[in-house]
Amino acid sequence: QVHVVESGGGLVQPGGSLRLSCSASGTILSWYAMAWYRQPPGKERELVATISNGGITTHVDSVKGRFFISRDNAKNTVSLQMNSLKPEDTAVYYCNRRVTPFSWGQGTQVTVSS
Repeated sequence: QVHVVESGGGLVQPGGSLRLSCSASGTILSWYAMAWYRQPPGKERELVATISNGGITTHVDSVKGRFFISRDNAKNTVSLQMNSLKPEDTAVYYCNRRVTPFSWGQGTQVTVSS
């Protein structure tokens, strides 16, 4: 059974940075296209960024130029570098396989507030 674990969230002031990390047991993440999602308070979960198993990345317009998805195959991790954070980035962040998701992890809370 695959377990995905997200970490690295926290409280940060507007304009600050955070780096989220995603690890998994029971599988090799480099086999799959992976993605970061987020669920803002009271809203549906939404896609933030994707990375193919070949390393090609996409980012939604609202985070383009501020967030950067990457993967470290040697460590079996996928990361999301978040810069110039805004209050509207406040959400629980999740990572998962882009197609046919694994069971969802607990996510990691990111709160952007002064």
